[in-house]
Amino acid sequence: MTQQQAYQLLDKRPGFELRRYPAHVVAEVEMTGAFERAGNAGFGPLVSYISGRNASGAKVAMTAPVIQETTERDDTHLVSFVMPNGSTTAELPIPATERVAVHDVPEQVAAAATFSGRWTQSSYQRHVDTLMKDIATAGLTVAGRPRYARFDPPWKPAFLRRNEVVIPVEIS
Repeated sequence: MTQQQAYQLLDKRPGFELRRYPAHVVAEVEMTGAFERAGNAGFGPLVSYISGRNASGAKVAMTAPVIQETTERDDTHLVSFVMPNGSTTAELPIPATERVAVHDVPEQVAAAATFSGRWTQSSYQRHVDTLMKDIATAGLTVAGRPRYARFDPPWKPAFLRRNEVVIPVEIS
């Protein structure tokens, strides 16, 4: 079974879970283009990296989810794989291409809403809008950009797929 990104459940609120994600490492590519295309195109270089197309030829275990985040520019997206729990940038292989970057992500508290369905921009945006309203209703403050977490392979029927919208928040 594919390892999933670790988190601590802090609370269940109407419409979302409040989670603490520990510091972790991601392999990431920046893609330009339409939302759906960027997510699919970013997958290839990352799979190549974990499959051994890196400076040392070492394989890295696949994990879930695949994360996609839109930057300040609507046509630029960061697509990333969370590296296995406990990984460090020092021990992971160096990417063979400059397209792939490996970096640390600090601990973070976030609101996460789970949903099923196809991987479309309209579905993602609808869930972001709902989660933003739920966060505001809960009296929390947004502390970063939303990200789309995809847990399942593309051949899994859409109605069975697990997807999440995750938005960093500040808690007191």
